[in-house]
Amino acid sequence: MAFHSLILFVGGLVALIVGAEGLVRGASRLAATLGTPPLVIGLTVVAFGTSSPELVVSVQAALSGQSAIALGNVVGSNIFNVLFILGLSALAAPLVVSEQVVRHDVPIMIGVSSLVMLLATDNVLGRVEGLFLVGLLVLYLLFLAWIERMRRRPTAEHPVEPRPRLGLRTFLTDGAFIVAGLALLVLGSRWLVASATDLARVLGLSELVIGLTIVAAGTSLPEVATSVTASIRGERDIAVGNVVGSNIFNLLMVLGTTSAISPTGVVVPPAALTFDMPVMIAVAIACLPVFFAGFKISRWEGAVFVAYYVAYVTFLALDASNHAAAPIFSVIMLSFVVPITALTFTIVFIRQRSRSAAARSPSPPAR
Repeated sequence: MAFHSLILFVGGLVALIVGAEGLVRGASRLAATLGTPPLVIGLTVVAFGTSSPELVVSVQAALSGQSAIALGNVVGSNIFNVLFILGLSALAAPLVVSEQVVRHDVPIMIGVSSLVMLLATDNVLGRVEGLFLVGLLVLYLLFLAWIERMRRRPTAEHPVEPRPRLGLRTFLTDGAFIVAGLALLVLGSRWLVASATDLARVLGLSELVIGLTIVAAGTSLPEVATSVTASIRGERDIAVGNVVGSNIFNLLMVLGTTSAISPTGVVVPPAALTFDMPVMIAVAIACLPVFFAGFKISRWEGAVFVAYYVAYVTFLALDASNHAAAPIFSVIMLSFVVPITALTFTIVFIRQRSRSAAARSPSPPAR
């Protein structure tokens, strides 16, 4: 059993790496050919594709009566996406953040995260809530289409540009890269989740903890491979847009579809409502001061994000094992480390805005 799981794990990892390379290459080339900004591709095509493993796993888990895994998969994936993936991508290469992400998409991510927690206060997400979330996804896609249409509107300074002609051969080649990349991502994530879940059950972990850690990390590995690969290849709009778009898709598409399809809805354990969901919202809010500080994520900010994810998983492990250090660790994180980091990010944000304002102000005339 252990050897078979190890083979599946290695095979899944290889499939994810190859699939991510194909997806980023095909999406970026297609975006350049069609004149579509890479950010829009990252927020839609790439985000939808890399969120498909979460959708498949969550629906299967809910239909099998393991709704805690389905919920933990979405909440854990969103925490993993911001802290680990953005942090790791920034460590690979500092990320430049688009103004659209800061002003539109991150506030939407924060609002949707808060809305899901509000809908879950009765400890269940039923069919009506699921359909409502899917409806919000449609509105979000229409909003992105409207922004793209406004961007393409001709003005006196920027007259309409002729769209490049898309040859059949180019379309088929880029489309093949995207389809093959998505297929490998889904296949690789399934292998990884299957092998990791078997090992986790041997350790006696709860379904919620499995969903928050093993399953969430496994289904988010497409985002890891895609964002890090995009960052290294210089497609940094895709790297950031993939993470933010995937979080919105996870909550609206994955959790919405799972809640709508599941006969009994998605049950929300009290632990998720009192700890994990607030962490998910706090992580989303933490993006604002970081992204606003010069519209970029530096390497040291990426290191802080990764360190926080390690601390979060450490707490889950201590709490799952009923370790005596778990309450102390939680108090230290919530009472000291998080406030100090929030204060640091706020100071950096204020200083960066002051420098930007000083740079824009005219110099006084020489006497």
